[in-house]
Amino acid sequence: MPTDCIPFKDTGYFSKIILDYLSQKTELQSFYGKFPVLENFRAQIQDKQKIFSLKHRSVLVEVLQQQYKTLEASQTTLSNIELLSKDTTFTVTTGHQLNLFTGPLYFLHKIVSTINLTKQLQDTYPNYKFVPVYWMASEDHDFEEINYFNFRGKKIQWNKQVSGIVGDIETQGLKDVFEIVSKELGVGKHANQLKELFENAYLKHHTLAEATQYLANELFKDYGLVVLDPNHKALKELFIPYLEKEVLDQVSFKAVQDTNQQISHLSTDYKIQVNPRKINLFYISKNLRERIVFEDETYKVLNTKISWNKAEILQEINQFPERFSPNVILRPLYQEVILPNLCYIGGGGELAYWFQLKSNFEANQVPFPILLLRNSVLIQTEQQAKKLKKLNITNKDIFLKRDAFINKKVRQISNIDIDFSEQINHLTKQFKDLYALAEQTDKSFIGAVAAQEKKQINGLQHLEKRLLTAQKRKLKDQVERMTELQNQLFPYGSLQERNTNFSEIYLEFGEQLIPKLIQELEPLKGEFTIITI
Repeated sequence: MPTDCIPFKDTGYFSKIILDYLSQKTELQSFYGKFPVLENFRAQIQDKQKIFSLKHRSVLVEVLQQQYKTLEASQTTLSNIELLSKDTTFTVTTGHQLNLFTGPLYFLHKIVSTINLTKQLQDTYPNYKFVPVYWMASEDHDFEEINYFNFRGKKIQWNKQVSGIVGDIETQGLKDVFEIVSKELGVGKHANQLKELFENAYLKHHTLAEATQYLANELFKDYGLVVLDPNHKALKELFIPYLEKEVLDQVSFKAVQDTNQQISHLSTDYKIQVNPRKINLFYISKNLRERIVFEDETYKVLNTKISWNKAEILQEINQFPERFSPNVILRPLYQEVILPNLCYIGGGGELAYWFQLKSNFEANQVPFPILLLRNSVLIQTEQQAKKLKKLNITNKDIFLKRDAFINKKVRQISNIDIDFSEQINHLTKQFKDLYALAEQTDKSFIGAVAAQEKKQINGLQHLEKRLLTAQKRKLKDQVERMTELQNQLFPYGSLQERNTNFSEIYLEFGEQLIPKLIQELEPLKGEFTIITI
């Protein structure tokens, strides 16, 4: 069956700020750089080429070659790493947490969007080379956000006491999780492939960062994906000038705070995603990740005895830059300093916080990347697609919230009309005449007329609800079939891609899953994709 698309605005799952961005609302344009259309990448290439040095390229390539020594990389990936040394090569980047076994399904969608955009750019600008990069969020700390994945309605979780950054968490203890995963996956070719993938990633690698890099490489190495762990001393050394600026001048705090105020004034529907701190850095070492603060003319690491004066912290930055970790405000800047990057691909929440950061990039004289909303996808089987067609459920219908979905379908399939809007409109017109009569006779009766109008309209609405409920009971079998189908495609009442793990889909489709996504997803199309496999 053919792939279908619907506008993001018709899904009901995207924020106003993202929908306004996609429609290029004028008031938002100062908060992002160039809009993601192919012709805008030429100027982005030129901007990045002017500022990104061969030294940075050399360091980046050397670090990647070190990180890939223990990985069985494809020749395409190795060639892409080599190409990054040339000033005609640029990256397209997506980032993601180190979720257990990739976490939600959109992990795949992000990376496929990134790979496919590099292909489009290569076709459009053949004089340059474009490399897809997955930036591992190895310096995050919130283990509870990443220590599980959902599989067929069950939460498979890794329970462990941890501290410090997640990339350094040792994989010891995942054997017990593997036994649970094996049992849940069952038997068969695809199940065995998934078991082997989990075992090789998590039982044969020492840290969560190493395991995640292996996993992403195995899934996408055929497409030349480059997986980068940014937690590396040589890369942090490139960021030293910005670290110094952060602790001395607090540039990001001032810039982002001003931007947040501007965004808040535009619309009450625009939610501020992140708030800056005076110093947007953590201090990290083994089992430690704590904020750096400036109090009483002293720089301190919270919840420790570590402190410095101005000269001492500058010395610490220059000697041990790997101990300084950017928070959510500074991480994007770090990314754009160490990568020859043109475009960042992320979800709605990510792009919303990137809008808050453009002024900080300008203050640091670093080109702001093009921002692209990742592909969002609903994957359905042919059997599910046939059931939808048989029940006369459109792809737009299936995105409705549960009550609205059932009410709409019950009204459509009923042999009686359960829509009292015409009667309510007729009643409203009648009361207009009563209001006019009250005006001409005794205005004190206007309140009584209004009360009677409200009472009768409420009565009609209540009667409509009762009839609808009765009809739902009468059509119980059809309602249950529709509800079950929507539950399958929208687990927990939310988007499939935000809940379901890829393993659940892989069991059904196996090796054809990722190639199908590569074939069907169009990053610049700007619509929600429904794929039938």
